[in-house]
Parts: sequence; C-alpha cells; structure tokens
Amino acid sequence: MKSLTLKPEALIQSVNLSAYFGICKLKVVVMLVITAWVGLMLAPDMNRTLFEQSMSLLGIGLLSASAAAINHVVDREIDKKMARTRHRPLAQTQLSVKQALGFAALIGFAGSLALFYWSNTLTLFMTLGALVGYAVVYTMFLKRATPQNIVIGGLAGAMPPLLGWISETGQLDVQAWLLVMIIFIWTPPHFWALAIARRNDYKRADIPMLPVTHGNEFTRFFIVIYSVLLFVVCLLPYLVTMSGSFYLLCVLILNSIFLYKSFVLYRKRSDEAAMALFHFSITYLLLLFMSLFIDRWIL
Repeated sequence: MKSLTLKPEALIQSVNLSAYFGICKLKVVVMLVITAWVGLMLAPDMNRTLFEQSMSLLGIGLLSASAAAINHVVDREIDKKMARTRHRPLAQTQLSVKQALGFAALIGFAGSLALFYWSNTLTLFMTLGALVGYAVVYTMFLKRATPQNIVIGGLAGAMPPLLGWISETGQLDVQAWLLVMIIFIWTPPHFWALAIARRNDYKRADIPMLPVTHGNEFTRFFIVIYSVLLFVVCLLPYLVTMSGSFYLLCVLILNSIFLYKSFVLYRKRSDEAAMALFHFSITYLLLLFMSLFIDRWIL
C-alpha cells in the first residue's frame, strides 16, 4: 500500500504559494509600506520601540495585501479579457474564489491583530476603511461606474503615509494629510498614462477609463493639468516648513521631469510615451518620499 504522506516539495506545490503571493500585488504593497514608513518616520517621536513600529507597518502591509487579494477575486472575469492581467492567478484558475477569499480573510485578520496590539485603534479603523474603500467602493462600484474612478477611488490608495503617521501619534495631523494629497494627485496621471497605452484592454473589458470614454487627447490634456497640480502640491511640505532645502531640490528636479514627460506624451501622442510616463511615475513616487525621509533624518 502506497503511503499517503506528502513530501515537503509536493506539499509546497499543492499549496501553490506563488499563486497566493501573486494575488497580493507584492510590488504595490511594498510601495505602500514604504510610504507608510516615511509617514511614520516624519511623525513626532513618541518613543515607540522599533518592534512596535515594525509590527504597525506589517499590519498595514497585510491589510493592503488582503485588499489586493479581494480585488483579484472581484476582477477575475475582467482580468481574463485584458492582456495585462490575463495571467493573474484567479484568471488562470490557479486558485479558487474560496481559497483566495479565505487567504484574504486570514492575512487581513493577522494585520488587524498586529495593529490592535502594537499600534492604536485609530490606525486599525483607518486601515480597515482604506481596505473597504479600495476593495469594495472602488473595485466593485467606481471602477465600473465612472471615468472618474481613479480620481475618486485614489483616496484609498493614498492613505498609507497617514496610516504610518497615526500609528505613531494616534492623531490626524495636517502634515500627514499633505502626504496623502501628494499621492492622491499623483494617482490619476499615473494610471491614465497606463490606460492610454492599454485602452483597448479596458474597452474590451468594458471598464470606463478616461481614454475609453473621452478619448486619448482629452486624457493627455488632463495628465498635463494634474502634473502641474502635482508640482504645486509637492511644494507644500517645504512651504509649511515640514521639510527643508534638500526636499525642495528633489521636488524641483523630479517634478520637472514628470511634467516634461507629460508634455512629451501630449505632443507625441504615442503609447511608448505613455508607458515612459507610467514607469517613471513609479520611480518618481519612491524617490520623492525617500527625499522626505533623507531631508528629515539624515541631513
């Protein structure tokens, strides 16, 4: 009689860890945690231990990953129609809906416990609110209802710096909202650039992204408008003395490049220019928040 015991390699394969990691959008979660960490570091020092701070960031990361997993469940049929997303685990039926939702609940519960025990209840409720905003309000309703989906729903994705800040202070301070505003204004040109290059995907999936409903030229124009607005908003931390000259220098350089690429997209009207702006926007946000950290803690 053959043994029913699974070898470790077979057990790992049966669990399909790569599929579970795949529905977490780990690259996005890492970016969110970095912005939360910067918010935490910019907050007034409350003498919390490194362990408490780390557990707070872990909690924010786990709840963000939970929201991403729910997003994969809700969008699984849409993902099958889009070249960019058709290889996602649920679109490829590498996981069942039950497995994905169970995993989302598990890591969401773990993240909630981390925030409850090592942070504060305000951080917990605000993070849960961001999860609902992204996974339910945006994914289930706004994404399918209006070309302003990214503009309205972008608030949920802009919350991590505030979450990091209030995990330290337990307060909704104005300075933290400035960090939220930066990501909130950054989100539309970031996603619209991708939507221009992938407009046929969104049209095939019947998602009313701005290039689909109003055309590429209209979208390119508003990318430039938001890029100018982003330049102005990024100056606010310096103007309120939240940051110093190093951050100002980085803002002038990074936003000039961002604005230049937006103008290139407006004039060239090519998918290549759209993807160039999209890819740079990711690097831009990381460097901008790192400059905030460097300005405050190293210089």
